[in-house]
Amino acid sequence: MTKKQLAQAIDHTLLKPQATREDLRLHCQAAAQYGFHSVAINSAVTAFCREVLGDSPVLCDATVGFPLGQSTLAAKVFEAQDAIRNGAKEIDYVVNLTELKSGRWDLVEEEMRRLVEACAQGGAACKVIFETCYLTNPEKERLCEIACRVRPAFIKTSTGFGTPGQGLPNGATLEDVRLMKRCVGDQVLVKASGGVRTTQQALAMLEAGASRIGTSNGVEILEGLAD
Repeated sequence: MTKKQLAQAIDHTLLKPQATREDLRLHCQAAAQYGFHSVAINSAVTAFCREVLGDSPVLCDATVGFPLGQSTLAAKVFEAQDAIRNGAKEIDYVVNLTELKSGRWDLVEEEMRRLVEACAQGGAACKVIFETCYLTNPEKERLCEIACRVRPAFIKTSTGFGTPGQGLPNGATLEDVRLMKRCVGDQVLVKASGGVRTTQQALAMLEAGASRIGTSNGVEILEGLAD
């Protein structure tokens, strides 16, 4: 894999709530310099980041219902539409874990369908964040089954902000990436996000079946790849 190919597999991420506009400006400039696929940002700063990126082909990837997923469906749809109007070309939304854990799978599927439709209408790709650290394998598999029916562009492992039990990972694992890829095959792409900090980790996630990596360590990962 070349550096250019790896860069195009990275969503360069800055989701810290205390990030300043100067932090975001430098983040966007680095994404343009290194040729990353997108900047993954909170939706409130989409317009600012799109302005900083200017004519750069780097996309704005805005989060919705982030990081807890605990917004109403109407609020998530509005947030996605607002981010798209402000320049987002990709949307990463967090599933409603309360409804999922309550076994209300019809509502989980309706949410996914409505968000995918809202993104399609705005010309943006939709990514569904599972937050795997809270899910059992059967729950992950059922979400994958729903995704195969609804067809978002991606299913994504994690926000990176999850707080699971002691000793449990709160981000992407190779096991989860393999499970998700096995379930969806080529129907939906997989994004590994959360805790991917090294070149070795990123390459392993891609080898396991991920097509995209969400990381705040994009520069370090890219520079760690041999020429």
